[in-house]
Amino acid sequence: AGSKLREVFDKINNLLSGKPVQTEGQTVSVTQHPQGLEFVCYKLAEKFVRHGEGEVSFHHDSAFPIAVVLSGIWELHPRVGDIFLAHLHKKCPYSVPFYPARKEGTSMEEYQRVLGYEVHDSKVEEQDHFLKRMSGMIRLYAAIIQLRWPYGNKQGAHPHGLSYGWRWLAQMLNLEPLADVTAMLLLDFLEVCGNALMKQYGIQFWKTMFFIQKSYIPRIEAVTSSGQMGCLSRLKNFVQKCLQAEEIPLPKGVLTPSFWRT
Repeated sequence: AGSKLREVFDKINNLLSGKPVQTEGQTVSVTQHPQGLEFVCYKLAEKFVRHGEGEVSFHHDSAFPIAVVLSGIWELHPRVGDIFLAHLHKKCPYSVPFYPARKEGTSMEEYQRVLGYEVHDSKVEEQDHFLKRMSGMIRLYAAIIQLRWPYGNKQGAHPHGLSYGWRWLAQMLNLEPLADVTAMLLLDFLEVCGNALMKQYGIQFWKTMFFIQKSYIPRIEAVTSSGQMGCLSRLKNFVQKCLQAEEIPLPKGVLTPSFWRT
């Protein structure tokens, strides 16, 4: 509910502002320790990324309430946003976007970690689980860049707005595609913030969609084996439907004005 989200936002904002906050039966304040604020900023940013790779990866709609709170906190407390991006880029290099190359002397296990895989006791997580986590984090990022906390003053610009999404898309299309990963990330990103990018960039956006259909999807196909076609097929269908309709649908779970009255 909108009222619940406001409670969450106020509590986080109060904590970061140095006010005492009640939690689990005790009162805490960042002023209790000289590095209290830095610690809270770090842990909070880390937790937002965890919401992306956990909750959002399983419940796509949850990207919007989480993102709108983070967007508002980022506006008032830029340090949290900076650390959030650092955590996000480390956990999901594709959010830069960047496909890390294996450096000389790097073990395969260490390289898997650099690519964003979780490695426990030399066991690398399964590909499906890895893709799900990356998907959740990209969806959260795509929601953040288009949302503003509705109760802020909105005098300044969004601290990390749609221009960053436009840049992400352009940089992504300048990279050589990877099997599995590229098709999924493009689809996630376009599903979540394609509508907002279309409204902001108009004809330039449609030129980009046409480029994806005519030039980039064939390049993804060239590196994709027959067993990895699922996500690529969904991306192809999505782009084709949008170009035919000359419209990008609003993402599922987007917060409407009526939500804030709940």
